[in-house]
Amino acid sequence: MVRIEQHVWGMTPEGEAIILYTLRNDRGAEVRLSNYGAAVVAAVMPDREGRMADVVLGYKHPEGYFHDGAAAGKSVGRCANRIAFGRMTVEGEEYALEVNNGQNHLHGGTNNFANRVWESRVETNRVVMSLLSEDGDQGYPGELCVEAVFDFDDDCSLEITYRARTDRTTVVNLTNHVYFNLAGDGSGSVLDHELRLNASQALEMNERQIPTGRLLDVAGTPQDFRDYRPFRPGIDAEFNHIRDFKGYDHPFVIDGWRPNILGEVGCLRDPRSGRCVEVLSSQPSVMIYTGNWLAGGCPETKTGGRYADYDGVAVECQNYPDAVNHPEFPSPLLRPGETYCQKIVFRFGNC
Repeated sequence: MVRIEQHVWGMTPEGEAIILYTLRNDRGAEVRLSNYGAAVVAAVMPDREGRMADVVLGYKHPEGYFHDGAAAGKSVGRCANRIAFGRMTVEGEEYALEVNNGQNHLHGGTNNFANRVWESRVETNRVVMSLLSEDGDQGYPGELCVEAVFDFDDDCSLEITYRARTDRTTVVNLTNHVYFNLAGDGSGSVLDHELRLNASQALEMNERQIPTGRLLDVAGTPQDFRDYRPFRPGIDAEFNHIRDFKGYDHPFVIDGWRPNILGEVGCLRDPRSGRCVEVLSSQPSVMIYTGNWLAGGCPETKTGGRYADYDGVAVECQNYPDAVNHPEFPSPLLRPGETYCQKIVFRFGNC
């Protein structure tokens, strides 16, 4: 049975309380959540010998999460990932969004959902967080009511359910930006972690990190993760701009994806500790980001240091980047009367 504890962790400059929730199961594993950014701030899991370690990246103090560039563990939106030139057309009307990542709009803008205090509550053995995004928020049309539901169980599965409703057609693409280091937070590079993906194709990217619209077969390339492979051998490859992006920062297409059906994404494992995390999602793609720009931009870590590049890998289940500008991609549009509902499951275990 999962037990939940909560306490005030800190305050925002505006005087809003930051609540820390601890969900602990009968095996002694636990997940910690913060209502600032609806974030996963810790996941303490056993290795093959039963030794516990926190396997997600995060910060020592709650104020470290204020507008952190890495968005560590946070729920990002309205639209995760990039929109080219911050331009989109919804139902014939053009919108100009903030350009906050080179020439692109990223993760919903500077004041996106990751940088806000969510209303939060405990419902029996789950934590529910909610947010009201007003019409015109960050340039997006429509009032959006968002909910993030966190469930944790005795099998060490963390399930995140995102729901949203709108009063006007808008773009919605929500994900969680957790970074994993299965050897334990603060243990160094994840480039020797091994990844397996249920993905025989990846999106072709241009130099601005925007999809061209083409799908590339990954067979025989550095993006072929259909069987377990470490990140290190391909981290400097020229294929699909991997070297240009300083590593993996690419969306992969989930094989056999069907709307609103929970499917297998893949599994990340650490050969040293024996820990692994299986990933399931109802989303059509997964963004694999090997923490290429963690150095220099992160606050003090939970272990009292600073992250280096590649100290964690983000596995972001989401819609395709820039989907609003690609009618051939799965639609990111949410209309009045519809309910956006997407699930992500992280099943922690030993391999």
